[in-house]
Amino acid sequence: MARKQTEVKKEITTAFMSNAVLATKYGFELNADFEEVFSKVSIENIWFEIVAFSCWTLEVIYDFHKQEVDEKLANQKSGTLPWYRTMALKFQYGFDLVPDHDYFDNANATPDQIENSKIIKYAAVGESELESRVIIKIAGETENKLSPIAPAQKEAFEFSYMKEVKWAGVKITVINYKPDKLFLEMLIKRDALVLNDKGMSILNANYPVTDAILEYMKELPFDGELRLSALVDKIQKVPGVLDATIISAQSAWINPDNDDYDSPQPISIAKVPESGYFFIEDFSKITYYVV
Repeated sequence: MARKQTEVKKEITTAFMSNAVLATKYGFELNADFEEVFSKVSIENIWFEIVAFSCWTLEVIYDFHKQEVDEKLANQKSGTLPWYRTMALKFQYGFDLVPDHDYFDNANATPDQIENSKIIKYAAVGESELESRVIIKIAGETENKLSPIAPAQKEAFEFSYMKEVKWAGVKITVINYKPDKLFLEMLIKRDALVLNDKGMSILNANYPVTDAILEYMKELPFDGELRLSALVDKIQKVPGVLDATIISAQSAWINPDNDDYDSPQPISIAKVPESGYFFIEDFSKITYYVV
C-alpha cells in the first residue's frame, strides 16, 4: 500500500540528517530535526518535496496496477464466482459462440452491433446456502433505468449461453425479476423557512428529500445492501431537514411461482434486494412537521 507523501519525505530527511558528512558540510547537529534546520523555501526542502511526491505517485500507480491485475486474474479464472459474473456481462443477444469456445463470433459485426447486443448491464453472482448451486442475478436497462431483460432474451442467456459456458455439473439459477418494491414511512422534522408542509423547497420548488432518497438508491451497487441508517444519514444532510426518522420500512419481491409480488415484509436494519435492485413508487407516507 502506498505510503503518505509525508511519510516518504520523513524517511528521506531522516536519512539526510543522520549523515555525518552532510552534517559537517551544512553545520547542523547529527540527527537534528530537518524542519528546524531548513526552511520551507530552502532548495533542500523543495527538492525533498519533489522527490517525495514522485515516490508517492509511483507507489499509488503500483497499487492501482496491482488491484487491476488481481481483479483481472479473479475474473479470468474459470469457474469462480467473479468469472461467472464476467461471462454474464459478456453475453451477446443475437450472436453465436465460436464453436468449442466461450466467446462470440464478432467477425462480421460492427462495433455498434456488438455493443447493442450486450443487453445485460448488471450482474451479481452468489451461491445458494441450501444446495450446490450458482445464483446469477441480472438486469438490463430501459430508458436509463434498471429493468429485467425480455423472456426470450433470458431464455437464450440461461438455456443456450450459460449452459454452454458453465462448468460441467454446476447447477445455475438465473434471477431476472422486476425490481423489489420498497415502502417507506417516515417523519421529517423540517425548517419551515426552507421546506413547506409537503416537503417542497420554497426556493427551488423541488422535493429535496425525495431527490435524496432516489439518489441514495442510485448509489447502491447492483445487489448491494440497503442500510436504513445510511439512508437516514443521507436525508439528514438535505437543507431544511432538521431530523429524520423511519417509522417503518418494508419490501416486496417477485414470487417465481406466480410471477407476482408477495406481501411486503419488514426491514429491520438492512436488506439485500432479491432481484438485485429496488424501486419506490410511492412517497406519500413521508410526513413533514414542525415543532
